[in-house]
Amino acid sequence: SKTKHSLKSKEDRPPKNLTQLHFALDSSILRTCPFCDLTYTKGAPEDETLHNSHCARVQRGMQWRRDEERAATEAYVCEIATSVKLKGGELGRIISVSADVGGKIGTKLATFLQTISLHLSSPPLTRDVLRVSKIYLFLIPSKRSLSCETIAGCVVATHISDALAVASPAEVQGSPTPSKVNSIPPPTARLVSVDPSSGLFCRPEPLPTPMGVSRLFVPSAYQRCGIALRLLDAAAATFVHGCPLDPRCGEVAFTQPTASGKALMEKWGGGYVRIYQE
Repeated sequence: SKTKHSLKSKEDRPPKNLTQLHFALDSSILRTCPFCDLTYTKGAPEDETLHNSHCARVQRGMQWRRDEERAATEAYVCEIATSVKLKGGELGRIISVSADVGGKIGTKLATFLQTISLHLSSPPLTRDVLRVSKIYLFLIPSKRSLSCETIAGCVVATHISDALAVASPAEVQGSPTPSKVNSIPPPTARLVSVDPSSGLFCRPEPLPTPMGVSRLFVPSAYQRCGIALRLLDAAAATFVHGCPLDPRCGEVAFTQPTASGKALMEKWGGGYVRIYQE
């Protein structure tokens, strides 16, 4: 007769077929969009929804609808210029509004400013800064609907007290010195470094400056059309009531511009636009 062996516990039972799992570390679920530079988690519904809306605003801007136009009078929106012609022949208009406006327009602008800060990797503007700032928008007729316009550019101008003058290339490079003299400090030692990678340095003496450009943004679909220059001209001409400002006289400053912002700053101000710390 065969002897029967009873299995006393689960540990004594023969193992079942097991499946071994492996971590695929080489295929990350993080994705960086080539159009808006936003890094998000692929497969996460909240992340993908955030990316889709953010990417659309970075590329094509936001809509200025009839609701915002109806609320323009109560929000004291001022029309600065009409029939502004761009390089491609398209016409648009420029409006300005206080940066701390509330209501429907305030909600719209808060969303757009959040997109700009995220795209530029900059901190959000504080309430104190918004209280002394104006937002300039470039609006063009929407291609999707005849009843609304598209925000194709934005400049945030801020009241500031002082800024630093940008050092010239001669000041940054300095005069050549003999190789034997090692105790002489480099010329940049007495300058303030803003962006060493692009060679942007400032003189350390603060100078009175009435206007600062804290944010400048143009959606990718409307870049290289002259929108940024039109907005900067409008801001310099109307920011201080009855007193147009001249960037070539050092009356306008930028806050730590990016590489593209530095090129625009030099083109618009002829090398006389200053730098201020936000």
